[in-house]
Amino acid sequence: MTTLPAIGEMKPGSAGPGLPGHDVRVVDAAGEEVDPGEAGYLTLNRPWPGMLRTLYGNDERFIEEYWREYSDPEADEWVYFPEDGAKIDADGYITVLGRVDDVINVSGHRLGTMELESAIVGVPGVAEAAVVGGDHELKGEAVYAYVILEDGQEPTEGMRERIVAGVEEGIGPIARPEEVIFTPELPKTRSGKIMRRLLENVASGDELGDTSTLRNPEIVEEIAQRAEE
Repeated sequence: MTTLPAIGEMKPGSAGPGLPGHDVRVVDAAGEEVDPGEAGYLTLNRPWPGMLRTLYGNDERFIEEYWREYSDPEADEWVYFPEDGAKIDADGYITVLGRVDDVINVSGHRLGTMELESAIVGVPGVAEAAVVGGDHELKGEAVYAYVILEDGQEPTEGMRERIVAGVEEGIGPIARPEEVIFTPELPKTRSGKIMRRLLENVASGDELGDTSTLRNPEIVEEIAQRAEE
């Protein structure tokens, strides 16, 4: 997925539409395409030979992990599922929301980080969010949300309450964030990947791990300080 240089317009945060010749879709759990603006699961419906190198020494696991969910082998219809959540807009531009195999176990309830982050970003005034699990005496694991606000928005208690309400309304009271920590940035690698391991360290009060691979290592200490406050 990408916008073609000098041909397609770019949209902030979006990977773009599928490349010519690629059938990229966002579907629901039953494999039906979702409506524009709705969150779903990213699939590639026209695989190519280079995708079939499998996992070393474990062909069957490769098939089970990435192909069984939406494929119909008897009809010779093979659909690749990279286990990413995504949403698609009316122009066919796709935004990847995060891994759907990232889950937080709160009092026996498995909550996907993608759904949590999608609910938070849906709150007016929120630009970006990352959700991780942190240690909790009663729940075992609790939801900790790190939130970047849009320009002009203030990190007030009212905004925090709106974020919590957005999660409860979108997912349910069990998903209520234990803490909402406002930050100007999220710790990201040079390729733009959020370093969730460090956010988990902050949430659980653990010693911070290696930050040498980050493009903005200074933000980790700042986030830790804000969490402490």
